[in-house]
Amino acid sequence: MQFKESETIELKESIADGIKKTLIAFANTSGGTLYIGVKDDGELTGIENAEEALLQVNNMMRDAIRPDLTMFARSTELIEDGKSILAIAVQRGTNRPYYLAEKGLRPAGVYVRQGAASVPATDTAIRQMIKETDGDSYEALRALQQELGFIATTQEFAKRGVEFGPAQMMTLGLCSYDHLYTNLGLLLSDQCPHTIKAAVFRDDTVREFLNRREFGGSLFAQINNAYDFIDMHNATHSSFDKLHRVDTRAFPEEAVREAFINAVAHREYAVADSMQVNIFPNRMEFISFGGLFRGVTLADILSGLSMCRNPRLANVLYRLRLIEAYGTGMRRIFGAYAGAETEPEVVLTPNVFKVVLPRIHNNQATTDAESPADTQSGEMQAILLAKKQGYLERKDLESLLCISQTAAGVLLKKLTERGLLAKRGNGKSTRYYPLQIP
Repeated sequence: MQFKESETIELKESIADGIKKTLIAFANTSGGTLYIGVKDDGELTGIENAEEALLQVNNMMRDAIRPDLTMFARSTELIEDGKSILAIAVQRGTNRPYYLAEKGLRPAGVYVRQGAASVPATDTAIRQMIKETDGDSYEALRALQQELGFIATTQEFAKRGVEFGPAQMMTLGLCSYDHLYTNLGLLLSDQCPHTIKAAVFRDDTVREFLNRREFGGSLFAQINNAYDFIDMHNATHSSFDKLHRVDTRAFPEEAVREAFINAVAHREYAVADSMQVNIFPNRMEFISFGGLFRGVTLADILSGLSMCRNPRLANVLYRLRLIEAYGTGMRRIFGAYAGAETEPEVVLTPNVFKVVLPRIHNNQATTDAESPADTQSGEMQAILLAKKQGYLERKDLESLLCISQTAAGVLLKKLTERGLLAKRGNGKSTRYYPLQIP
């Protein structure tokens, strides 16, 4: 028998650490046979103890290669010209990509065959192998990043009295049967690569920001922090019904909550762009990437049809009572505007789903010193924000109450004169610190 290296044949004189790369490359490409006891030029050298060599190779496959490759490999002893050689035949695996356990799902750990060589796979090739093996669902695919932590998610589950451990992670789909984290696990991990961007604009020109933030970390950390930001900029306005004071929000809380959570749950996470929340004087926009499923219309969604892009994520949110019922989000949003002069708007493109909530308090933001911000409600919001942050700047108040620089200055001066805030610093470095809560 003549031996010559090719795309499906590899020759090694002895057992060395490098044979793991060859075995992985065969399993990830088109299969092949590794011969041990043969030099690169085809000269037979043989091995001394075939039984011991077989055991060593099998242990190497079991301990150093993931997922388990042993079921796709067959090791046999051959006698050629009176010399003993070892043949390891490897089939193309069904759980690709296979990789070095110590390196993980990245080019340094994943190998493929190119001609007679075993070379690192590209990120694109790794993703394609995962997709071919796991299917098209982004959240179910094995994550390329496997060094993950779950501090924020653990805290969220504990806060809501729901158990969270290895068994629950597997049941919910955060990790696969072979204990590899999925993309859902990546989304809920502290290493989540996606973000939520939120911005407050002075007017429709989108040229001047009053405030803007980008929230990262676990999806639960993003949800909590981004919603706090949104809620802070959803001003409370007061009116009186005879002797009774009535507080209303600029944007209905139920509509804001549903639009926000829906955008998180239905976003296309295979796209790297951030989810966006834009707050204008007269409206609030929630923009998520990923249009409607083919064949589904807005009328279908409004009638209660539930076609969730991320069913595993939606299931987690449902278990934690962040989603109350499937298919009711849009109806709740429109229901929150029952009796209002204007109603929400849904803007669809092939790749974007945008929900626009109109402001219901006078349908416009107030901008002068005689605005509702110059009332007890505005004063209370300013003091509570100062207490929460530890201090208050004028731009914080402009953003919080959607008022002008002049109006913010008037309100801060009044609170300072009444001894509720203490002014420190001058010019751009001026800050106001809380002294007491009325």
